[in-house]
Amino acid sequence: MKQFKLYNNIFGWVAFAIAAITYLMTIEPTASFWDCGEFIAAAFKLDVGHPPGAPFFMLTGRMFAHFASSPEMVAMCINAMSAIFSALTILFLFWTITHLARKIVFKNENQPSLAEIITVLGAGMVGALAYTFSDTFWFSAVEGEVYAYSSLFTAVVFWAILKWEDCADEPLAERWIIFIAYLMGLSIGVHLLNLLCIPALVLVFYYKKYEEPNLKGTLLALLISFVLVAVVLYGIVPGFVNMAGWFDLLFVNVLGCSFNTGAVVYILLMIAAIVWGLWESYKGKSELRSRIAFCVNMIFVGIPFVGYKAWLWIVLIAAIVVFAFKWKKLSGSLINTILLSLMVMLIGY
Repeated sequence: MKQFKLYNNIFGWVAFAIAAITYLMTIEPTASFWDCGEFIAAAFKLDVGHPPGAPFFMLTGRMFAHFASSPEMVAMCINAMSAIFSALTILFLFWTITHLARKIVFKNENQPSLAEIITVLGAGMVGALAYTFSDTFWFSAVEGEVYAYSSLFTAVVFWAILKWEDCADEPLAERWIIFIAYLMGLSIGVHLLNLLCIPALVLVFYYKKYEEPNLKGTLLALLISFVLVAVVLYGIVPGFVNMAGWFDLLFVNVLGCSFNTGAVVYILLMIAAIVWGLWESYKGKSELRSRIAFCVNMIFVGIPFVGYKAWLWIVLIAAIVVFAFKWKKLSGSLINTILLSLMVMLIGY
């Protein structure tokens, strides 16, 4: 198995090198005639692009813009960023393919034969290079747009869930779930497309944790994944900002404080709530306090405040409370993992 891992790493980086050379040799020398010009200019000047803004893309683009010898070279440097990120996408795609292929090909995981190793590595190279030279991906890989960056996040996130699947029954396997949550938070600052990974992640989780998966369980897992997408897309992403805005209105308009005071207070209270929840769930002295802390964090981060209807807020808050106190499988360790994931997602966001 060590021999396979060595070859797997080597051939993965070979696929990366082929993709990187191809894309860097064919990058646009300047801005393409659509959103690229806006993204490149906004990244160079650290301005705000069209909603939702792609702030993490702008920060990374600004870093690559520093390599430009003159303003005329900024576009090419940011295009090169897309090329490198696309090549990294090919790297993680290769490792994803070989991970899945070895489950089918290897008869003995610990001692694969040379023929089996060649078959798996060949499958990885064929799949990775087919995607490398596909028209749509190659097109996005050579210009300063968010899709190359978003593809990288997608590739890393799915690779990470497969790493979790490899060690799901071992201690501290949850670290991969927390890592995925952090990447999800970062990806929100590039493009919301990465949230579409959630259904695939939930299905991998379901098929790993349940020994006898069936159609009913699969459909239920998909339904849960859709709820998670909605929680992030319509709950956490706008809810966190709305809560900060409401606190600022209270502190500025009612209490007469300076601008941003309410937002700072809200962030400090959010940090305190998460720390309290992590402490209670880690120590495990009181299941009641752990569940209360879970409710406080889910509400305080803004998840229930979807839309502008008060009755809907009340219904969603009630749903969170019922879930927290009626679902028996909500253990202290699960609450701890959820709150850690929420924390790193907010850090990334």
